[in-house]
Amino acid sequence: MKFLLIIAALLLSIPVVSAQTETPQISISYENSSRQEVISQLEQTSKISFYYNEEWLGDDLVSGVYENASLSEILGDLFEQTTVNFFFLDYRIIVLTQNVVIKDTLHESFYRDSLGSSNQETTEALPFYLAEKESGTSAIETVRIGKQQQAGTQEKFTLSGIVRNSRTGEPIQNLAIIEKKNGKGVSTDIDGRYQIALSAGPNLLQTKALGIESMEKRVIMYNDGQLDFNLEESIEQLDEVIVESNSLKNVETVVTGVVELNVAEIKTIPLVLGERDILKTAITLPGITNAGEGAAGYNVRGGGTDQNLILLDDAVIYNPSHFFGIFSALNPFTTGGVTIYKGSIPAEYGGRLSSVFDINTKDPNTDKFSGEASLGPVTSNLTLEIPIVKEKSGILLGGRSTYSNWILNSLDEESLKNSKASFFDIVAKYSNRLNENNTISATGYYSRDAFSITSDSVYSYSNRLFSLKWNRKLNDKNSMNTMLANSQYGFNIDFEGNSDKNFNLGYRINETELKLKFLKLFRNNHRINYGLSSKLYIVNPGEVEPRGSASIVAPLEIQQEKGWESALFISDNIKLNDKLSVDLGLRYSFYTALGKSSQKIYEEGVPKNEGTLTEIKEFDNNEIIKTYDGLEVRASTRYFLSPSLSVKAGYNNTFQYIHTISSNTTVSPTDTWKLSDINIAPQRANQVSLGFFKNFGDNAYELSLESYYKKSNNILDYKVGAQLLLNESIETEVLQGEGKAYGVELLLKKTEGRLNGWLGYTYSRTFTKLDSDFIEEQINNGDYFPSNFDKPHDISLVTNYKFTKRFSFSANFVYQTGRPVTFPVGSYFLDGAEYALYSDRNKFRIPDFYRLDFSFNIEGNHKIKKFAHSFWNISVYNVLGRNNPYSVFFVTEDGSLKALQSSIFAIPVPTITYNFKF
Repeated sequence: MKFLLIIAALLLSIPVVSAQTETPQISISYENSSRQEVISQLEQTSKISFYYNEEWLGDDLVSGVYENASLSEILGDLFEQTTVNFFFLDYRIIVLTQNVVIKDTLHESFYRDSLGSSNQETTEALPFYLAEKESGTSAIETVRIGKQQQAGTQEKFTLSGIVRNSRTGEPIQNLAIIEKKNGKGVSTDIDGRYQIALSAGPNLLQTKALGIESMEKRVIMYNDGQLDFNLEESIEQLDEVIVESNSLKNVETVVTGVVELNVAEIKTIPLVLGERDILKTAITLPGITNAGEGAAGYNVRGGGTDQNLILLDDAVIYNPSHFFGIFSALNPFTTGGVTIYKGSIPAEYGGRLSSVFDINTKDPNTDKFSGEASLGPVTSNLTLEIPIVKEKSGILLGGRSTYSNWILNSLDEESLKNSKASFFDIVAKYSNRLNENNTISATGYYSRDAFSITSDSVYSYSNRLFSLKWNRKLNDKNSMNTMLANSQYGFNIDFEGNSDKNFNLGYRINETELKLKFLKLFRNNHRINYGLSSKLYIVNPGEVEPRGSASIVAPLEIQQEKGWESALFISDNIKLNDKLSVDLGLRYSFYTALGKSSQKIYEEGVPKNEGTLTEIKEFDNNEIIKTYDGLEVRASTRYFLSPSLSVKAGYNNTFQYIHTISSNTTVSPTDTWKLSDINIAPQRANQVSLGFFKNFGDNAYELSLESYYKKSNNILDYKVGAQLLLNESIETEVLQGEGKAYGVELLLKKTEGRLNGWLGYTYSRTFTKLDSDFIEEQINNGDYFPSNFDKPHDISLVTNYKFTKRFSFSANFVYQTGRPVTFPVGSYFLDGAEYALYSDRNKFRIPDFYRLDFSFNIEGNHKIKKFAHSFWNISVYNVLGRNNPYSVFFVTEDGSLKALQSSIFAIPVPTITYNFKF
């Protein structure tokens, strides 16, 4: 109050000095001083008095050196990073203000009104104040953002920030931030970030999300700035809720072909053996499928299983499956969210043709010790969240394991009793919010599978990864994300029979990546992401060595491969007007195959074989063998046909420099990865998509219809009778050809009410063409033929009905066209035995697949003051007992040809699982 009285007295009694009057020249230097110390030094040096509130100056330290500089220059630099403005009353008095600019002349509209002219609106920014409080709003906090410019003309400013849970410190995604006057708003992204354009002056903001208490703030915009929210959980929040904030997000988002999975949504979905499975839930959505029940790997919009980039906290997982593909290798209790890009892949991602699975581990609870656990017939899961420094840092630990070995050993069936099948995975994440501008996190993950169908061989494979991330806010408009990650995948075969051919076989791939990503916010309609990434591949294609002194197996080691892949990327999300927005991205990728290596050179224009080998080139360690590069375009646009109906279109082209080498129909643990080199070129793909998105029934229903067409080049496939494992001349066993895929995807989703769920339908075709001037390099005479995973019709129905808040019933129904197979079309006799003569590749199909699942879900009471909240799931997988064929194959046995069929689950599989959270 004293400060305000002084200012009022000065304004009434002292003539205002014109802004054009020159200020005295001053020489001053200061280092690591507070602004108040600098002001005191200026008062002593220049004999000028400053009037201000100390709280406005901040606590950070400043440095500066000035020789005969104007006071305006010194003060401009001193207050550049603050919300403080300054005003000269005369040579002896300077008044500091927060946010606002003091004007020394009346606004021009005053003179126009005095002359009787029309009072036209002006775009010049005026000082803002609240003339009176609105009724009932006295408790609403007022926040001032930015510093008003002397000659400001902007009518809109950009407000950005992060929304966090005040209890746990975790970012809150999908929270709506609405400006109440015009009813428009935005939602937070997966990192809790938001950006909204607001009018200059006062705005009334409101936050909305299920499970989070709503809050209102009056925000006065003087310029662009940042405002972070720390919100409380609502008392009505249950153990797990589906957070739905921006009900029009599917209509409003610009990027095409993007799917977001909320882990809470899979809680009641009946899955095999009661195990919650994030990626198995994903294949119930249009455009995402796999080769069959129990198959590992995923096919997205006609892409191969090796064409998906699967990331856990930005580190690659090469084999995301357990137990022959029955379970995924991701712990649902430690997973925070999953975003799948199957259309316009953001420019920051590269190295795969078809899709990106961006999986994030949730941040640990930094407020109190908590956890979650489950007990099932085959697996158990335990996750703990441990605060280290309250509301700042904590650690999350999760582990999952199976005890199937114990079950198999207890059976009477001798063949099963001697078999093995086990897996486990562990994950740990450390997160520390150092201050408002800096957050660091580190994630470690390890999984291992071991199985033995026969008594003489043990197969095992493992994934290991580590990632370290540092998020730093540079200022209100710029932020930086630094990431370092390392991933390794490998498999082993230990053979020990009753012979002299015992051996150990191993394979490893290791990659290390460094990524720098920057975000820059521009006024109103620009959000630019840019940066660079670089990764190093090291592949050990395989080695075999004798096991035991009696083994006669000759040791063999395939030469190591090394490759370096780098990229520069930039993207911009631009709002052209209220209806039209575009998302544009460019990525320039560069790949180099590196030595040490021996590269075989073959005659051009003829098949690669030992007869056409011309020379072997030797390359020293890290010597450049071959380089590839290309520009990748990522573009999508959205246009509102109405507030609840939009049309979107997208285009992207991609490069892939690493390939899977396999002759199996589906992903196998013994699949190997091959880097591009002199003889194997990178894969390339172009995709266009078009879709319509509509909400109706007060946004309770979401409807989307998307179509796509994709053309690929240099797709890798194998020759008939190829030997791929431990082959020193692998390029002579593979072919590179063309691929094309097209389809239509329909999704109807109900998000509210007692009955909820979704219906997905996909019509898609996927073809491969392997043509050459030479017959031995042709497949199916060089014509297009269906790929192994071509399944034209795919229908998934996922439903959940809530009888009460504690009791619910869920059901799944899945139908898929049978996948292509190669059948014998005739036979011939050799040495008195009958052998099959096979058709063209993939000319026939196995029977269609369908399955029905049920589950009944029982939740414990929802009392708040309770140590643990429990959840029972009673499910029956494959209720109809459908004997769905996984594969059909033919063998010659006892001199005759026999057809055999393999199935994964041919009978109903009941399961009871107990879950609890504390």
